[in-house]
Amino acid sequence: MARRPQLIPWKTAGRVSEDQTSADDVVREIGWVFNNETGDTLDLKEFIETGDHEIFAYLNAFQINEDLGEKSLVEIGSGIGRMTSGFSKAFAMVYACDLDAAFLERCRQTVAQFGVVEHLRTIHVADGRTLAIADGEADITFSYITLQHCQHDDALSLVAEAARVTKPGGHIALNFRTWTGIDAVLWPLGKVTRALWRVPGFGPWLAKRRLASRIGWQANRLSPDEVSRHLETLPEKFATRAIYHSPYRRLKARSDAELRTFEGVNQSHWWLVAERL
Repeated sequence: MARRPQLIPWKTAGRVSEDQTSADDVVREIGWVFNNETGDTLDLKEFIETGDHEIFAYLNAFQINEDLGEKSLVEIGSGIGRMTSGFSKAFAMVYACDLDAAFLERCRQTVAQFGVVEHLRTIHVADGRTLAIADGEADITFSYITLQHCQHDDALSLVAEAARVTKPGGHIALNFRTWTGIDAVLWPLGKVTRALWRVPGFGPWLAKRRLASRIGWQANRLSPDEVSRHLETLPEKFATRAIYHSPYRRLKARSDAELRTFEGVNQSHWWLVAERL
């Protein structure tokens, strides 16, 4: 596998998580990876409760919340299981995918404590771009705050994988980050930071620093039109497409994708929700 600099902070965080004795310690020690918070008072229970709230807010807003107990879900970018735990309680089967094996171990521990571990299967995304899941396995393929951390081509590859593993009649719900004014500064700083991550000795140390990681892991920006064009090149075809964005930001998209707003969407983010034919 090629050494991709945008993966370094995640793998560094995974190695740090291996040194912690509990998932509570993981949240306290490297909380910046998951929710931009650190501190001695953080605990896993509170962390999971935020995920439980968000998953149903999104599924309800996207109108893909019916008969979940009979369905399967693929989650691209599970981390240590913030949303996975709630998914495991709602769905018959959850495929939790992450590029770091240490995170997946913690994810299983999290689901065992707060979810239904019998409904969980973990998938190691070793190359950062493909899913070891059969075609048409999932009723819903879901990804939140993950694709923006991937190399541009890897992110589009994962979009294709999401399409492939979703069964006809199923849905994809994928979260992306698009351009904002601050990117005039953030984007070049991110490139410099990712270059520094390659420096032996210094790079792994820098990857653990909260501010540097927040800057450096913003590895791509994808517009609705670019993702839609990519989706059209795939063998899998999709019917209704909706683009969800913040009501506090205008977003342009091609005419065949319906624009919808949802209060829960960050102003720099947007979601693609589509049904596979």
